[in-house]
Amino acid sequence: MSLIQSQAQSSSGSQTANLDGSAPIDVSFPSYETTGFYDEMFTVEGQPRPRAELLAWRLKTLSEGELTRRQRAADQTLLNMGITFNVYGHEAGTEKIWPFDLIPRIIESEEWKFIEAGLKQRIRALNLFIDDMYHDQKIVKDGVFPEYMARSSKNFLKQCAGVNPPKGVWCHITGTDLVRDKDGTVYVLEDNLRCPSGVSYVLENREVMKRTFPQLFNGLSILPVEDYPEQLLKMLQYIAPPTAEEPNVVVLTPGVYNSAYFEHCFLAQQMGVELVQGHDLIVTDGYVHMRTTSGLQRVDVIYRRIDDEFLDPLTFRPDSTLGVPGLMDVYRAGRVALANAPGTGIADDKAVYAYVPAMIKYYLGEEIKLPNVPTFLCSDDKQRQHVLENMADLVIKPANESGGYGILIGPRASKEQLAQYRDLIQSNPRNYVAQPTLSLSRVPTLVGDHLEGRHVDLRPYILYGEDIYIVPGGLTRVALVKGSLVVNSSQGGGSKDTWVLKNGTPRVSDFQQTATAK
Repeated sequence: MSLIQSQAQSSSGSQTANLDGSAPIDVSFPSYETTGFYDEMFTVEGQPRPRAELLAWRLKTLSEGELTRRQRAADQTLLNMGITFNVYGHEAGTEKIWPFDLIPRIIESEEWKFIEAGLKQRIRALNLFIDDMYHDQKIVKDGVFPEYMARSSKNFLKQCAGVNPPKGVWCHITGTDLVRDKDGTVYVLEDNLRCPSGVSYVLENREVMKRTFPQLFNGLSILPVEDYPEQLLKMLQYIAPPTAEEPNVVVLTPGVYNSAYFEHCFLAQQMGVELVQGHDLIVTDGYVHMRTTSGLQRVDVIYRRIDDEFLDPLTFRPDSTLGVPGLMDVYRAGRVALANAPGTGIADDKAVYAYVPAMIKYYLGEEIKLPNVPTFLCSDDKQRQHVLENMADLVIKPANESGGYGILIGPRASKEQLAQYRDLIQSNPRNYVAQPTLSLSRVPTLVGDHLEGRHVDLRPYILYGEDIYIVPGGLTRVALVKGSLVVNSSQGGGSKDTWVLKNGTPRVSDFQQTATAK
């Protein structure tokens, strides 16, 4: 008998009285480990949180082996749908099926409203900061942000000085990573403002859940995520040059070997726009055009999934074969829009991240709603000394890496690794920051035939156009390796569907009452 079945037959735990006065329903999972971390589904006593009570009850009423069969069906659906990602490093060239776990993560409506407000506040301040850095740099002159921090950032592009992006928006698409600590507090872990990926998996995860486990949705009012492509296209059309009556939008991809190529294809298809590579575009007569079988066609908006340095070999890297020669001249002239705007990486720096609370205060006159994780800057002599003396207790991060690469988790590092990072920090202190090791929250995850807690983060996706739209929930990334805190797919992580409740927290008794009335 599986653990799921044995839990279903347990008589202990939190209970909800049946409407007919019969024995109350047990929705506890006494064998599920909840100590040491905040669990998104259960309290430390093993009782379902109100938002997850109905889900827990449904899981316990499944027949033996049913959940495992559903998970296999989901994996097969992912395979049939071609939902994959490419792997770099020692497995370079490998295409893998997107790892997906069937147990969803649930967020209450009131908490989501708070998170949403905090994200909107943050993205407004970051956009003002980027614009300021490429113009008057008032925040530097007023002593709020150190001049050397900008000067030494490899993501500050002097070629973008004085550029005025359409409608004044730089960061059109942002993926902000959130984590919950053991006391339940939600923190912003980092901002991703260059070419954030993963939103296609938010949409596909929901589709897979509906196909393979539709009954889990019964009785729950969950905010939809399916309108993201529509919202994305609306935003891209909004930033088009004023001369474009019917803006022609394209998605610019580096090609099939990029790890997020599936997403590039998916979003282009969902928006009904062309997917192009650099060689498909040409600058002529002061505009960007796309080569087609019927001749050149003007392009007004480029959703680029290519890093800044490869966009235009005449402005950035001369050896780039991925970009479009002369693109930046057209962009500066306001004849084409780029999303995200080149240069947004200045705010995608883990050292700059430490100053976001000050940015919000400076530009908006407000206190930060969603707190930063406390961050030590190794470029500061005093803070660096603290880091070097406490490396075994901290998480060390390079300022400009992504995908989980280059991170040292001190409590799990060997003496050799600690010594290596000590040398790295001392040789290039500007490139490293350190943070306390958070006890990332966990969500029940199917392991074999039973549930085990696995650590998760959350990446909501923010669109900034005429207004700010945030896809409800976002991508819950899960560290599938037991005990691991690294959730990146490139490092063995997977994902879950994220459910934001539209209103209230449905209970088992509410569902029964509705079912009885019918």
